[in-house]
Amino acid sequence: MASTVFDSVLFRDMFGTAEMRAVFSDEALIGRYLETEAALARAQARAGVVPKDAAAAIDAASRSIKLDFDKLRHETEIVGYPILPLVHQLSEAAGEAGRYVHWGATTQDIMDTANVLQIRAALDIVARDLRELRTILAGLARKHRDTPMAGRTHLQQALPVTFGYKVAIWLSSIDRHIERVDQARPRILLGEFSGAAGTLASVGDGGLEMQRLFCDELGLYQPPITWHVARDGIAEAATLLGLVTGTLGKIATDVMLMCATEFGELSEPFVHGRGASSTMPQKRNPISSELMLAAAKAVRQHVATMLDGMIHDFERATGPWHLEWVSLPESFLLTASSLANAKFMLAGLVVHEDRMRANLGLTHGLIVAEAVMMAAAPKLGRQHAHDVVYDACRKAIEGGGDLADILSGVPEIVAALGGVDAIRRHCDPANYLGLSGQMVDRVLGLSADAGETAG
Repeated sequence: MASTVFDSVLFRDMFGTAEMRAVFSDEALIGRYLETEAALARAQARAGVVPKDAAAAIDAASRSIKLDFDKLRHETEIVGYPILPLVHQLSEAAGEAGRYVHWGATTQDIMDTANVLQIRAALDIVARDLRELRTILAGLARKHRDTPMAGRTHLQQALPVTFGYKVAIWLSSIDRHIERVDQARPRILLGEFSGAAGTLASVGDGGLEMQRLFCDELGLYQPPITWHVARDGIAEAATLLGLVTGTLGKIATDVMLMCATEFGELSEPFVHGRGASSTMPQKRNPISSELMLAAAKAVRQHVATMLDGMIHDFERATGPWHLEWVSLPESFLLTASSLANAKFMLAGLVVHEDRMRANLGLTHGLIVAEAVMMAAAPKLGRQHAHDVVYDACRKAIEGGGDLADILSGVPEIVAALGGVDAIRRHCDPANYLGLSGQMVDRVLGLSADAGETAG
């Protein structure tokens, strides 16, 4: 039976996706080890160090080998690392050419490069999902560009905004994450072939050219120097995931709050039975948002672990490296889950425009007190206008009246604004949306340009 949510029959698709699990499965990891060993042999054949027929035999064996997984596991537990046990089996499978397997390499060369190959595949999934999410958010922002709702600060109504404006803020973060992933690839996707202490002493003068050919075989970037104990690239990958899931956690928090009965402004997509309570038939819990928030909190902890894991001792670490084996796969699984939930939830998000408008009226005009103050300021001066409107707001709060009615009884305000009708116009939240629409348009334009450039 499974012992974690990542491989649990019950929970695995709530905390990961099948696609991302395939990237980090044991079979895939061992496949990457074999791919790396084969690429090394091919590169060394190109460099004239390994006979071409030997490299071809090693490459063929890496693709056809029937591994003894029980033996591999048992020997890995003894050695502490899987590469030496794997080399034993690959060398045997390659026959006479087996003497050239793992030529000049060290265990960490193979494991680091294989992990980078996994990261590349995983980043491709993340980048694709981010782009799909960008399309969903752009459509939502465009549709609700002018849908007024209460903007809230410190959990209290502040000024009117539009729902499209709120979504465009989410979208702007997703655009930056797409850019970050693209920009980070040359720093993260580095091959590693450096030998025992990283100096390539085992292969001599042609080592750097051999390293270049090795990276070329795998489509990876050649590092300027060994990175056995310089883990900033791997830590950056995890930190990127922390940023992505952090944004998704913020979106989830907004959605969950707006789904609350007292707000009633949003609902997650309806799927029969989803979010149901075992005892309360009326419940429709925001499950996707809850999982997105949980992922953000879990990945945050992994980011801290990965940053701590950067602190290696001397030329080969005594433990911090192992932290990556735990945190990196789990971070990618959680991120994949969060992105999948975000795409599902936001693509089918139900927006209750009437409730948004009703909530704008909860304060009986107080949400647009600033609008009246700024309209009266040219005639009364800003501070005096503030004091007069402040006094009217106090009366509205204490007496429960409508702000427009109270202001209509203040001669100074009536005169400054040019009549009662003008007061009522200024007290309509839909008339005080600032540059929300223009900002939405700007984000949509920049997002579309970025998408076209990437395409």
